[in-house]
Amino acid sequence: MAAAAESSGLTLGLYMSLIIAYLFLNSSLNLINKWALGHAGFRFPFLLTSCHMLFGFCVLAPVALRDGWESHRATLRKQWRGVACIGAFLALNIALSNISLMDISLSLNQIIRSAIPVVACVLGIVVESKYPSPQEAASLVVLSCGVMLAVWQGTVAGKPYAIALSVAATVSNAAMMTFSSKLMSEKLDVVRLTFYVAPVSLTCLAPFFWMYERESFAEYWPSHQEGAGLIMLVSSIMAIAYNLVHALMIKNVSVVATTVLGEFKIICLLVLSAMLLGEGSEFTFKMTLGCLLAMGGFAAYGHIKIKAAREGVKPPLLATSGSADRDLETQLLKKGGGA
Repeated sequence: MAAAAESSGLTLGLYMSLIIAYLFLNSSLNLINKWALGHAGFRFPFLLTSCHMLFGFCVLAPVALRDGWESHRATLRKQWRGVACIGAFLALNIALSNISLMDISLSLNQIIRSAIPVVACVLGIVVESKYPSPQEAASLVVLSCGVMLAVWQGTVAGKPYAIALSVAATVSNAAMMTFSSKLMSEKLDVVRLTFYVAPVSLTCLAPFFWMYERESFAEYWPSHQEGAGLIMLVSSIMAIAYNLVHALMIKNVSVVATTVLGEFKIICLLVLSAMLLGEGSEFTFKMTLGCLLAMGGFAAYGHIKIKAAREGVKPPLLATSGSADRDLETQLLKKGGGA
């Protein structure tokens, strides 16, 4: 992945700082969302993500609108299709995953979503004609299979429609990142992209909030105004920071590398929980084998990128919260199909 830093013009220090910021914000946002949805009683992920979108739009407006309406009109005239696709795919990723969890096991949902590096790689070929080397493709398959083994909890039950929706959500997530990479490669900066996408995603999420959360939130709000308001504000601040850093990762590191880091983070959290939280007894042979496979795939992927950089070959940059992260989506199980 060092080759990505070289090709993007980032110094090694800035490159590593970007990766650290991405991993920190990703984990922090996951933690905040998990606490809010699973422990604080705020079981409204569609509303929470909508707040993230609205807050980001309002915060970025003073910066984005400095260029004047004519500049934005010219940009949107050229890029509106891509912006609409990114916003729609972002909303679909959240909505379809949440709905699918009503009739699919969490384990099977995680297994399906663990394939995202491979899906992103395939979409990079289709959308941007960027082909991986055979070694790179093999390392991504090994990494994804390792994560699947590690997160498999033994239950893979699910109705056909729910499995289809989970697959569609995974494809939507990868498509969102692929189109983001394509637009930013065409000189659309990170701030403008985030600013343009927010109202599109907000519009797409509104019907899901209206159908699934409106009535329960109307009952919840009167007696929880202060706590709910604080949750929405704090998570929105974290989300806008994460969305900007995530977009920078896609632009400067590549989509596939971003998804690889996300998968590796999952393995690291599993290992750390076993070492630091006394959960080693829960580490089965299957989980151990999965972690070893995932680490091997990650090491092989990194070696390929480093070797390409040393040989002076620019590697193919193939086309990850948002604010809608995996923990946010999977809280439906705790709500029994509603969050």
